[in-house]
Amino acid sequence: MTMRTRTLGTTGPRVSALGLGCMGMSALYGDADRAESVATIHAALEAGVTLLDTGDFYAMGHNEMLIGEALRTAPTALREQALTSVKFGALRDPEGNWTGFDGRPAAVRNFAAYSLQRLGVDHIDVYRIARLDPEVPIEETVGAIAELIEKGYVRHIGLSEVGAETIRRAAATAPVADLQIEYSLISRGIEREILPAARELGIAVTAYGVLSRGLISGHFARDRRLAANDFRAHSPRFQGDNLRHNLDLVEALRKIAEQKGVTVAQIAIAWVLARGEDIVPLVGARNRERLGESLGALDVHLDAADLAAVEEAVPADAAAGDRYPTAQMAHLDSER
Repeated sequence: MTMRTRTLGTTGPRVSALGLGCMGMSALYGDADRAESVATIHAALEAGVTLLDTGDFYAMGHNEMLIGEALRTAPTALREQALTSVKFGALRDPEGNWTGFDGRPAAVRNFAAYSLQRLGVDHIDVYRIARLDPEVPIEETVGAIAELIEKGYVRHIGLSEVGAETIRRAAATAPVADLQIEYSLISRGIEREILPAARELGIAVTAYGVLSRGLISGHFARDRRLAANDFRAHSPRFQGDNLRHNLDLVEALRKIAEQKGVTVAQIAIAWVLARGEDIVPLVGARNRERLGESLGALDVHLDAADLAAVEEAVPADAAAGDRYPTAQMAHLDSER
C-alpha cells in the first residue's frame, strides 16, 4: 500500500490521508497494553501514517509520554516524518473529573511547555484548544498560539469542536490549518454550517469518531459489557434502546460491506474519506490488527451507487442518542 496524502487547509502541512488518534491507548476505553500501543504507533509510521493526534489531558499526560516513548524508539526516518497534533485546555482533578477549560494566553503557554517536554519534541505541528473556553475570546487563545508559532514552538493553529461563527473569528485573527471535529456516518451535523464555513475559509477537517467509538466498527456486540473505566458505559448512543437501534444500522451497513468484500469499519472510514480531499479521518486503533483493518479503507473505492446505498442504509440523523452525555454536550460550541 502506498499512503496517500492530503493537505491541512491552505496553510497547513501535507499529511497522510489517515491520521492515528492515540487517545484510546491511554484512557477512556478501558485498560490498554502499553507495549502494543507503542508497537501500533510504530506500525502506523511504517505504513506511512504521519499524523499522530493526542491531548495533554488524556490520562493526565500519559498519552503524550506514550507517544514520546514511541518516537524515541522509532527509527530516525520514521520519527522525522511524524507530525504531532495536540489538544490542550481541559482541566481535571486528581479523581479524573472534568472541571472546565482554560484558554487564557498564559495557560496556553503553560500547557505547551508541558506538552513539549512530555512528547520530547522541540515543536508541536498543530496546536488547538480542545473546547472553547466561554470566559476567553477565541481571538485571545488563537493569538497566544500565533505567538508560539513566532517563537518556533508550534507550527500551525488548529481548532476543535467549534461552530461556524467561532471559526470565522479565529480565522480573522490568524491562519487556521484545520478544525478537528466528530464526523461519521452517524454524526453528520457539521454538514449544515460548519463544514461549509471551513471550506469557505480554506480550513481542513481532521475527523475524529469516524467509527463512532467503535459503535459502527462492525465489532461491537449487543451484549458487550463495558468496563467501569470505559466512558462508553455512560454514552447515550451505547445505552438500551439507543444501542439496539444503532446496531441495526450497523447490520444494514454490513450487508453493503459484504457485497463489496470489505469490512464494516473499512466502508465507514472510506465514506468519510470520500467526503472530500480536505477531510483527514483519524482512526483510533489501539492495536496493530485494528490499525491494519483501518488502513485497508484506503483501498476501498466507493462510486456514486455505493455512496447512495450507504446513505440509504444509514441516513443522516439516523442515530439514536446524543454523541456525548448532557454535561459534556454543554461544552460543545459546535452544537449551539
